[in-house]
Amino acid sequence: MNSLSDFVLVSAILFGIGVYGLVTKRNALRLLFAVEIMINAANLNFVAFNQYLPFGTAENALGQTFVLFSIALAAAETAVILAIVVVAYRLHNDIDVSEMKTLEG
Repeated sequence: MNSLSDFVLVSAILFGIGVYGLVTKRNALRLLFAVEIMINAANLNFVAFNQYLPFGTAENALGQTFVLFSIALAAAETAVILAIVVVAYRLHNDIDVSEMKTLEG
């Protein structure tokens, strides 16, 4: 059986991959994917801590509740960011974030 430290290690690795993606990539969609990986790392921590700590019982699904809200917020965030990316692509014909200074045409 896996221990809490195994889940925290996987979550830290995922978070590190997300940070690496944010630091090195310039494409807006890749930045969005990196942020989503970081959010999923946090969600993994919520579920793992809910399962392994004393307050995490079958009756008390606090971690899973936070994850559901996090997923809903991530979906809304993704929709807004994709709308901004579409507008930026229409104006600049590129989604390289280092080239975009403003969204003016």
